[in-house]
Amino acid sequence: MNKQPRAELSALESKLGYSFRDPGLARVALTHLSAQSASGGQGRALSYQRLEFLGDRVLGVAIAGRLYRAFPQASEGELSMRFAKLVRRETCAEIAAQWDVGPHVALGLGEARGGGRKKAAILSDVCESLIGAVFVDGGFEAAEALVLRAWGDRIAADAARDAKTAVQEWAQSRALAAPRYEEVERSGPAHAPHFVMRMALEGFEPELGAASSKRAAEQAAAQAFLDRRGGS
Repeated sequence: MNKQPRAELSALESKLGYSFRDPGLARVALTHLSAQSASGGQGRALSYQRLEFLGDRVLGVAIAGRLYRAFPQASEGELSMRFAKLVRRETCAEIAAQWDVGPHVALGLGEARGGGRKKAAILSDVCESLIGAVFVDGGFEAAEALVLRAWGDRIAADAARDAKTAVQEWAQSRALAAPRYEEVERSGPAHAPHFVMRMALEGFEPELGAASSKRAAEQAAAQAFLDRRGGS
């Protein structure tokens, strides 16, 4: 087992903004399977895996509820795109890094020597397991408050994203090629042009957008795609 002592739990609780009634829950949430295996413990039962499973679902409900309230005019498709970005593994790993969970994680010696405390996969898992632990320890309101504190700035920044960015991120999350934009029509005088742009994304019907500039017309086409996905 990893012999390096873990940092005091109080330091992590300060970052989380939550104090555990049952510190043992936090310890389990911070214990990687490799640590239990190395010590001859009960393995999965005392590693963070069960709490990670729970925390993943709690995170999803908390984020979905916040998005539903924050974007009352958004379609289902747009909400789904925003949701996917906020709960993906990379985002969870970034949150865990902000909480500085690395020094608190119990790892087997081999995993520790291999840089496990900085691995995105482990950080992401621990992020979710801690959410699960807070849910068990303090209920949904406490877990939701933790999520909203940690994700609040990201949700606010996400609100400022434009439609083109939203579509591109949606495509990337599904391993699709980036959408392509091409001019279909240009009309009107030089001082008041009118553009029609087409957005093409592999596997989907093209969408058209019209505006007084190419950029605005591209945004309109991307928004049309978002609206169509929301209605499907």
